[in-house]
Formats: sequence, C-alpha cells, structure tokens
Amino acid sequence: MTSTAAKTAGWALDELLGAQRERREIGRLSDGWPELDAAAAYTIQAELVARLIAAEGTHVAGLKLGLTSKAKQKQMNIGEPIYGELLASRQVAEGESLRVGDLIHPKAEPEIALVLGRELKGPGVTPAQARDAIAAACVAIEVIDSRFKDYSFTLPDCVADNSSAARHMISTYRVPVAGLDLRTLGAVFEKNGEVIGTGAGAAVNGDPANGLAWLANKLAAVGRSIAAGTIVMTGSLTDAVALAPGDVLTVSVARLGSLTLRCS
Repeated sequence: MTSTAAKTAGWALDELLGAQRERREIGRLSDGWPELDAAAAYTIQAELVARLIAAEGTHVAGLKLGLTSKAKQKQMNIGEPIYGELLASRQVAEGESLRVGDLIHPKAEPEIALVLGRELKGPGVTPAQARDAIAAACVAIEVIDSRFKDYSFTLPDCVADNSSAARHMISTYRVPVAGLDLRTLGAVFEKNGEVIGTGAGAAVNGDPANGLAWLANKLAAVGRSIAAGTIVMTGSLTDAVALAPGDVLTVSVARLGSLTLRCS
C-alpha cells in the first residue's frame, strides 16, 4: 500500500470507528476514495476489527457471511459473498434484550449458524468437504447496522465496515448435522407475532455448505483457516427487517428450533 493509500485507509478507519462510537451515519468511503477495492477493504476490515478488540477488550467469536443470495449478488453486481468477523462483546445472550438505541439503523436477519467439528483449510475446499467438517447447526439472528447513510454503499464500503456486523444472537441448542439436509430446512421469521418472511437453507448460496467452502477458500488466500469449534453465520434466509424499541423477533427453523430477540 502506497503512503497515499495508507493515509486514505487511516481516514477510512477513523470514519468507521467514529460512526460506531458516536452512533452516526457517514458518507460512503468510496465517494472519497474511488479506487477503494475489495482487497483494500478487507485490509481495512482487519484493522477495524483489531482496533475494536483493543477498545472493547474482546475477541473474535466467529465469522459471518453476507450477500449470500443470488438476488443480492445481482443487485450488487458481484459473483460471490462477503465475510466479516463476529466479536464476543457484540453477542446478545438468549433472554437478553437488544438496546436499539446503541445502534444507528439496525435491521435483523434470520440465519442458520454452523459449528465446525474440525479445521477447514483451503484452498480447494469443496462443498462436500465443508459439509463433512460441520459438527452441528443452530438458529441465529444477526443484527446488521451499516454505518453508511441510508444503507447506501458499494461492495468495498460494506466489506470495510465489517460487512455491516453489529450484534448477533446464537441459539445454545445445537443439532448434529448427520442426516440433515441443510438446504431443505424451512424457516419462518416473525415480527411482533406476524409472519414477515419465510425461507429455507437453500436461500444461502444454494446450500449453507457452499458458503462455508467459499469462506475457507477465501480465507486461505490471506493465510487463514477456519478452526475447529468456530461458529459461522451463513447468511440471511429472508429479507432483513428494521428494528425499533419494543419489537419482538422470532426465528423458527425446522429441526433446529426457535430463537427470540426482544428489543428495548
């Protein structure tokens, strides 16, 4: 990275950290840095996560996939998902409420989370190999909160912003995946007792295992692997829904159970 690019990356980091700290929207980084690409954005993401870890005294608790549906990828004019890091300090425990006022404009997504039984290391990981590495699956809710004004961003903007990660809730009820077809697990998403979306595991890359294989191979390019025990949130099963104090969100996934998030 040139000195000019490094200076610009520092500006981008300050913008993202300030937005989170002060709970305010910012303009797109790409408007001030037209040359920003995905590679530079992942570098910024890594530094952003490192600074949040230092500031919050926390650690990475898992990984997340984003833009996993074909419709979202077409909308963003890309051919693959994106990934981000889940911080332990940002997890909402079951039974705990989400403080909406701590975020800028949060939205919730219903997801299937996977727990790895063994390390998955690319390159060359196939979906079958990824599937074999999964120990268990469970229901999860991700709360995304793009720091960009009006949720308007380019792909590199979103990647740099840790793929809009904000909060997450992961069920402690884990189901072994032996004999489960993750593609056909149906999901119902409810808000305040009303069904607002339905989907199935196939909504995420055709199969959550496809996304897991992609992630292992993507991380291999930067010398990383997915360790045994890692939790991976595989992407939204339906459209995201905006949140307000008093909202109650429930996700039910066949064979995996239900999870409820209350907002305050």
